[in-house]
Amino acid sequence: MTEAQDAVPFVIPLANTAHIRRKRLDIPYASLSPAQKLDIYWPEHGKGPFPVILSIHGGAFMGGDKGDIQLVPMLEGLNRGYSVVSINYRMSGEAKFPALVHDMKAAIRWIRGNAQAFLFKPGKIAAWGGSAGGYLAAMAGVSAGIAELEDLSLGNPDQPSHVQAVVDWFGPTDFLKMDEQLAECGLAPQAGQEHNGESSPESLLLGAKITEIPDLVQAANPESYIRADAPPFLIQHGTKDDTVPYQQSLNLADRLRAALEPQKVTLQLLEGARHGDARFGSPENLRRVFAFLDKHLK
Repeated sequence: MTEAQDAVPFVIPLANTAHIRRKRLDIPYASLSPAQKLDIYWPEHGKGPFPVILSIHGGAFMGGDKGDIQLVPMLEGLNRGYSVVSINYRMSGEAKFPALVHDMKAAIRWIRGNAQAFLFKPGKIAAWGGSAGGYLAAMAGVSAGIAELEDLSLGNPDQPSHVQAVVDWFGPTDFLKMDEQLAECGLAPQAGQEHNGESSPESLLLGAKITEIPDLVQAANPESYIRADAPPFLIQHGTKDDTVPYQQSLNLADRLRAALEPQKVTLQLLEGARHGDARFGSPENLRRVFAFLDKHLK
């Protein structure tokens, strides 16, 4: 299943969280849409407050769920002293960009506004997601203070929405370059499944064929908002990704390094890995991710 191949919502299997004793599910973080809910998981032991992993699911901007199996790698954080907050957000079938960014940032403000009651460390939040979730994690890292990417009417307007670290797994950034970059890798999409097509996930997210709205594509690109005060980034991408070309992450990392201290940006390419490859959630790779998170959140 790939983002370019699916023009209708799809179902990803749910994660098994029955063994997690300390949790709260389906808490509204805003009231505009039924999608604006989050789940909270806490470590089995400890009184907190705990640093927070904000888990953001992927699904081509049109599917996925806060409780699906994309959550499993993030839940490893429970064994390492992190709370995990997994969010839903409005899909492209309900609302167009920037609604999903508004939702993600509203969830961060909710976490800060409710930190004492829910045992969170409000100054220690990392955004982590894959694919469309990686896109939103990157947006969380670059969009602090950008008024058009914030809808304060969704709640907790007195709270900031910045994060202290970003884990971006194979997220798209510059939508108009994706087909060209896939072709460079010998992975060009089949006819009718191009990212530049009118029914692609990216076109559906922005509300029109992306080749006809370059200014809006630029506004939706995380690279447009990079500033020197962005938090540390860990970006991981597979070199055989035939959905989101790995050059998207190469370019994002280059632009981040140009604006930030270079040591704040880590790019790791997984040789031969495909989109959503199991290697991202392997014990070896999760040790890399949590070494990064521990460095910046503990």
